[in-house]
Amino acid sequence: MSKTTASAPSSAPVSEAASTAEDQDLGAAGSQLSTAPREEAPNLPTLGVIGWARWFWRQLTSMRVALLLLLLLSLAAIPGSLIPQNGVDATQVADFRQRHTTLSPIYDKLGLFDVYSSVWFSAIYILLFISLIGCIVPRTWQFVGQLRGLPPGAPRRLTRLPAHTTWRTEAAPEQVREAALALLKKRRFRGHVVGDAVAAEKGYLREVGNLLFHLALIVMLIAFAWGQLFKYEGNKLVLEGDGFANTLTQYDDFKSGNLFGQDDLDAFSFNLRDFRGTYEPSGPNRGTARTFEADLTYSVGAYGEEKETTVQVNEPLAIGGSKVYLVSHGYAPIVTVRDARGKVVMDKEAVALLPLDGNITSSGAIKVMDGYRNAAGEREQLGFNAFFVPTFAGEGSGTMVSQFPAVLNPRLALSAYHGDLGVDSGIPQSIYQLDKKHLKEFKDSGGDLFKQRLKVGETMELPGGAGSVTFEGIQEWAGFQIAKQPGSGWALAGSIAAILGLAASLFVQRRRVWVRAVRGADGVTVVEMAGLGRSESAKVPEELGDLAGLLYERAPGAPDQEQEQEPDPTHSAAPAEGAEK
Repeated sequence: MSKTTASAPSSAPVSEAASTAEDQDLGAAGSQLSTAPREEAPNLPTLGVIGWARWFWRQLTSMRVALLLLLLLSLAAIPGSLIPQNGVDATQVADFRQRHTTLSPIYDKLGLFDVYSSVWFSAIYILLFISLIGCIVPRTWQFVGQLRGLPPGAPRRLTRLPAHTTWRTEAAPEQVREAALALLKKRRFRGHVVGDAVAAEKGYLREVGNLLFHLALIVMLIAFAWGQLFKYEGNKLVLEGDGFANTLTQYDDFKSGNLFGQDDLDAFSFNLRDFRGTYEPSGPNRGTARTFEADLTYSVGAYGEEKETTVQVNEPLAIGGSKVYLVSHGYAPIVTVRDARGKVVMDKEAVALLPLDGNITSSGAIKVMDGYRNAAGEREQLGFNAFFVPTFAGEGSGTMVSQFPAVLNPRLALSAYHGDLGVDSGIPQSIYQLDKKHLKEFKDSGGDLFKQRLKVGETMELPGGAGSVTFEGIQEWAGFQIAKQPGSGWALAGSIAAILGLAASLFVQRRRVWVRAVRGADGVTVVEMAGLGRSESAKVPEELGDLAGLLYERAPGAPDQEQEQEPDPTHSAAPAEGAEK
């Protein structure tokens, strides 16, 4: 009551003082809001070049900007997946230009036909690379400093921590601290004695995993960039008995990175001795491939020793940094073509046809470009549309459809043309298609396109004595892909390291434990034990309870003066209001 009485008379002066202070503050605020120039006001300092550079570096190396750059990189890769790229398929790019005359100039200016080598994509890539390095370096030095230092001492009030326990024991404080330090080190804690308490810490692998994850991302970025710049990939169709040398002129199609040079090609060659394919003969999986094998004879370098090997699907031949994959196979009918005078103009030549389905129904073109003379003695060129089935369903069964992928009942259907094939025009054309602009059809007696089905050994006589075509037999071919991807090993190692680092950063928890042992006024030692984790987790209370139980066995409880019973050392009290975490 006296307290209330004493404070009442002073209420008016306090209000007056507060009012005066408020008026002064409002006046000061009003003067600061005024736009009138004040000569006595100092000029605001400017950052300067160095200050702006530091600000830009802090922004660039922040985690927020790193995540933003990663998102931009993902968004920037979308056009590269949706729009044809010059480095992948120049033919599709040319076709896109013809079909989209309005969009193509815009795409050219934006570099959308060469997304992964464009300036803007490279800028995002390099900025992300620098940002990751800027994040890792200071965190690494900070972590090294933490490893070289010692865990911090115990807080003044351990009972305010989320997980804590306490009990009384007749053991000396020194003995309790020594037992606690030995126990914590046995559990792989880093600990030391600070004053009247033991401080220990564990879970450094979490930060190691975090740093490893970011370092692995840098390794993957470098590996992917290196692989894209120096890679090459090409395809080659090889007939049985023929060979291949790893030079640019030997490839059917070829694509490479921007920094690739011809000297980067590994020097080797190989011959296809034999190809074998086996298929399920019956049942619901009839016709399904069982094995594809290509027997090769290869040599490394210009004068390397010849070696024999067998290449199978997903089991490539590795030579240097290049790998030779078996990717496809098909059939090549062997034909002999004679002109009107009976002269052989194509002598038992195998012509590869492209498969159309799983049963290797195949189509293509046979072209006779030189040496042919028609019935009038004039020089012309011949062209045949060819359609082949390895297992024909039988006469009268309708269209030419293969019933099985192996050669059991082969048929070759030909339709004939004569004139100019257009191969001398200088315009590239497919060897599997006929350019019929300057070709005329051979007509049968009814005036329709002349065509015929042939068995092996049969001959098709062209109308008007213009010549003949004989189906001599069948030869198999195999398609190979030769690829070199530098940095793929580093990319794989980086991916594995990133997974391990991410797992460590997610599942390992960094935590601290303190044990304080002091002698009370009654001569009995009071033990306080508490734990704290970097994030909320049920593991900290469980681990603290386990440690407290083991330490209690070495420093058993003493009778309590008030309750005459031993407390449960594994009991974790609820955190007090406003407890520090």
